[in-house]
Amino acid sequence: MPTLRLLALLAASALLAPAAAAGAAPNPATTPGVLAAAVREGTVVVYSVTDRSIAAPLLEDFAALYPRIRVEYREQRTAELNERFLREVAEGKVEADLLWSPAMDLQMKLANDGYAQAYESPEGARLPTWAIWRNEAFAITLEPFVFVHDTEVLPPSRMPQSHAELVKFMERGERGARGQAATYDPERSAIGYLLLTQDSRIDPGFVDTIRAYGRAGTELHATTSGMIDRVRSGHLLLAFNVNGSYALQAQRNDPRLGVVYPMDYVLAASRIALIARAAPHPNAARVFLDYLLSRRGQEVLAQRCSLFSIRTDVEGATSAAALSRMLGARLKPIHVGPSLLVYLDASKRVDFLRRWKSAFADR
Repeated sequence: MPTLRLLALLAASALLAPAAAAGAAPNPATTPGVLAAAVREGTVVVYSVTDRSIAAPLLEDFAALYPRIRVEYREQRTAELNERFLREVAEGKVEADLLWSPAMDLQMKLANDGYAQAYESPEGARLPTWAIWRNEAFAITLEPFVFVHDTEVLPPSRMPQSHAELVKFMERGERGARGQAATYDPERSAIGYLLLTQDSRIDPGFVDTIRAYGRAGTELHATTSGMIDRVRSGHLLLAFNVNGSYALQAQRNDPRLGVVYPMDYVLAASRIALIARAAPHPNAARVFLDYLLSRRGQEVLAQRCSLFSIRTDVEGATSAAALSRMLGARLKPIHVGPSLLVYLDASKRVDFLRRWKSAFADR
C-alpha cells in the first residue's frame, strides 16, 4: 500500500476513534463500521423519561467521548413518550432514534409489536440473561423501589418495615396515618401501574391491601419526586413504591428522610432502551446504546447520575451487585420479556383499575 494512502487511512481512523479519558473505564466496544456510519449521521435523537438534570453527567461524558455525534435529548413523561412515538409511526414521521423509559411494559409492547430493531450489542454479554429480549429491548439500570419517611415525625421504631406492616399501620390509623401516605397513581403513571400489578402477583392478599390503601386516604401522585417532596415538606409521614435512586439522592440532601428496603420483598425495575425500527439515525442509536451498556457508561450512571447500574462487572453502592448482596432473595427484578404484557391487555387493565378505584371509593 502506498505510504500516503496508509497515512490517510490512519488519520481517518484517529478521527473516528473515541477519546479515552484518564482513569475512565474501557471505551465501548462498538465496531469501527458502526461508529464510522454514526459519525456520518452526526446526530442521535433520544426520547427519555430520565430527568435531564440526572442524565447530565451521562450526556456530558458521551459528548466528550464522541464529539462528532450530537445528542438531542428530549425528556418526557412515560405515557407521553409512548403516545408521541406511536403517533409519529402512524404519521410516517418518526423522529426518535432511541427510546429509554422505566415503563417496562410499554417499552416491551413496542418491541413485541415490531417497532424496535434488533442489534447485537458487543456490550450485551455483561448483562444478566433476563435483561435482554431478542436483542431488541435492553435493561439499562436495575433500580429498587422503597419506602421513604420523615424520621422526625415517624421514627424508624414506628416505621413499617414490610408491605404487610404497611397495611397494618394503615389499618390502625394511629397518630394520623389517615391521609399521611402517598404512592403512584396507576391511572396517571405507567411505572406506577407496572409496580402495582407486580405487587398483585406477589401479594396473595392484594385485594385487601388496596382496600387498606384506600381507607387510609392514600395520596396518589404521578411522579416519585412529587411523593418525596410531600414527605420532605412535612405534609406526609411516608410514601411507598418510591424510586430508590431518587430517594437516596433526596436523602443525601436531607438526612431527615429515611429510606426503607422492605423486609418481605423489594421490586426492582429497569429503564429499558430500544432502537426504533424506523430510526432516522440507526447507527448513532447503536453507538449510544453501546455506551449505555458499556462499563464506562454504567459507571457514570452509578457514580455520577446516582442510578443503579445493571452490569455484572460494575461495583459500588449503586450497583446490581451491591443490591444482590444486600437484599439476597428479597430482591425481585422485573424481567424483560413478554410476561410484562399481561396487564396491558385491555380487559385486564380495565378490571385492575376498576378494582383500584373501587377500593379508593370506599374511603
